Amino acid sequence: QVQLVESGGGLVQPGGSLRLSCVVSGSIFNFYAIGWYRQTPGKQRELVAHRTFGGWINYADSVKGRFTISRDVAKNTVYLQMNSLKPEDTAVYYCNKAPEPTMDYWGQGTRVTVSS
Repeated sequence: QVQLVESGGGLVQPGGSLRLSCVVSGSIFNFYAIGWYRQTPGKQRELVAHRTFGGWINYADSVKGRFTISRDVAKNTVYLQMNSLKPEDTAVYYCNKAPEPTMDYWGQGTRVTVSS
Protein backbone atom coordinates (compact mmCIF):
# COMPACT_ATOMS: atom_id res chain seq x y z
CA GLN A 1 0.00 0.00 0.00
CA VAL A 2 1.38 3.38 -0.98
CA GLN A 3 1.69 6.03 1.70
CA LEU A 4 2.94 9.59 1.35
CA VAL A 5 3.91 11.50 4.48
CA GLU A 6 4.63 15.21 4.40
CA SER A 7 6.69 17.11 6.95
CA GLY A 8 8.76 20.24 7.38
CA GLY A 9 6.09 22.89 7.66
CA GLY A 10 5.97 25.54 10.34
CA LEU A 11 5.80 29.22 11.09
CA VAL A 12 8.23 31.44 9.22
CA GLN A 13 8.58 35.16 8.71
CA PRO A 14 8.11 36.74 5.28
CA GLY A 15 11.29 36.36 3.29
CA GLY A 16 12.24 33.18 5.13
CA SER A 17 12.75 29.65 3.86
CA LEU A 18 11.47 26.17 4.56
CA ARG A 19 12.14 22.77 3.09
CA LEU A 20 9.28 20.34 2.94
CA SER A 21 9.76 16.59 2.69
CA CYS A 22 7.51 13.88 1.28
CA VAL A 23 8.49 10.33 2.15
CA VAL A 24 7.00 7.76 -0.19
CA SER A 25 6.51 4.22 1.09
CA GLY A 26 5.13 1.27 -0.79
CA SER A 27 5.33 0.51 -4.46
CA ILE A 28 4.60 3.43 -6.73
CA PHE A 29 4.62 3.14 -10.47
CA ASN A 30 6.53 6.32 -11.14
CA PHE A 31 8.38 8.03 -8.29
CA TYR A 32 9.12 10.96 -10.55
CA ALA A 33 5.40 11.62 -10.92
CA ILE A 34 5.16 12.92 -7.35
CA GLY A 35 4.55 16.64 -7.12
CA TRP A 36 3.50 19.21 -4.55
CA TYR A 37 0.10 20.80 -4.03
CA ARG A 38 -1.21 23.34 -1.56
CA GLN A 39 -4.59 24.34 -0.26
CA THR A 40 -5.96 27.30 1.65
CA PRO A 41 -9.43 27.44 3.23
CA GLY A 42 -12.15 28.12 0.71
CA LYS A 43 -9.92 27.50 -2.29
CA GLN A 44 -9.28 24.54 -4.52
CA ARG A 45 -6.11 22.61 -4.13
CA GLU A 46 -3.37 24.14 -6.29
CA LEU A 47 -0.61 22.26 -8.05
CA VAL A 48 2.60 24.01 -7.05
CA ALA A 49 5.39 21.98 -8.63
CA HIS A 50 5.64 18.82 -10.66
CA ARG A 51 7.44 17.07 -13.45
CA THR A 52 5.52 17.05 -16.70
CA PHE A 53 5.09 14.00 -18.90
CA GLY A 54 7.75 15.48 -21.15
CA GLY A 55 10.23 15.60 -18.29
CA TRP A 56 10.12 19.34 -17.65
CA ILE A 57 9.74 20.75 -14.18
CA ASN A 58 6.68 22.95 -14.02
CA TYR A 59 5.94 25.51 -11.31
CA ALA A 60 2.86 27.55 -10.61
CA ASP A 61 3.43 31.14 -11.72
CA SER A 62 3.04 32.32 -8.14
CA VAL A 63 6.10 30.35 -6.97
CA LYS A 64 8.42 30.45 -9.97
CA GLY A 65 11.91 31.49 -9.04
CA ARG A 66 11.26 30.88 -5.35
CA PHE A 67 10.38 27.18 -5.02
CA THR A 68 12.41 24.20 -6.15
CA ILE A 69 11.31 20.57 -6.29
CA SER A 70 13.90 17.84 -5.97
CA ARG A 71 14.00 14.19 -5.05
CA ASP A 72 16.32 11.67 -3.42
CA VAL A 73 15.56 8.31 -4.95
CA ALA A 74 17.66 6.43 -2.40
CA LYS A 75 15.57 7.93 0.41
CA ASN A 76 12.25 7.72 -1.46
CA THR A 77 11.80 11.37 -0.63
CA VAL A 78 10.60 14.36 -2.62
CA TYR A 79 11.50 17.83 -1.38
CA LEU A 80 10.12 21.29 -1.89
CA GLN A 81 12.59 24.04 -1.10
CA MET A 82 10.70 27.27 -0.53
CA ASN A 83 12.59 30.55 -0.43
CA SER A 84 11.51 34.18 -0.19
CA LEU A 85 8.27 33.09 1.37
CA LYS A 86 5.29 35.41 1.27
CA PRO A 87 2.16 35.55 3.42
CA GLU A 88 0.18 34.28 0.42
CA ASP A 89 2.21 31.06 0.54
CA THR A 90 0.42 30.20 3.76
CA ALA A 91 -1.36 26.90 3.14
CA VAL A 92 -1.38 23.21 3.87
CA TYR A 93 1.05 21.52 1.51
CA TYR A 94 0.53 18.02 0.17
CA CYS A 95 2.39 15.67 -2.10
CA ASN A 96 0.69 13.33 -4.54
CA LYS A 97 0.96 12.11 -8.08
CA ALA A 98 0.94 15.01 -10.49
CA PRO A 99 -0.57 16.43 -12.54
CA GLU A 100 -3.36 13.94 -11.84
CA PRO A 101 -3.51 13.08 -8.15
CA THR A 102 -4.62 9.74 -6.80
CA MET A 103 -7.37 10.03 -4.21
CA ASP A 104 -5.94 7.31 -1.98
CA TYR A 105 -2.55 9.04 -1.78
CA TRP A 106 -3.69 12.21 0.00
CA GLY A 107 -2.03 12.46 3.40
CA GLN A 108 -2.43 14.89 6.27
CA GLY A 109 -0.25 17.49 4.65
CA THR A 110 2.09 19.88 6.40
CA ARG A 111 1.03 23.37 7.38
CA VAL A 112 3.07 26.38 6.36
CA THR A 113 2.33 29.74 7.92
CA VAL A 114 4.13 32.84 6.71
CA SER A 115 3.59 35.68 9.10
CA SER A 116 5.48 38.33 10.99
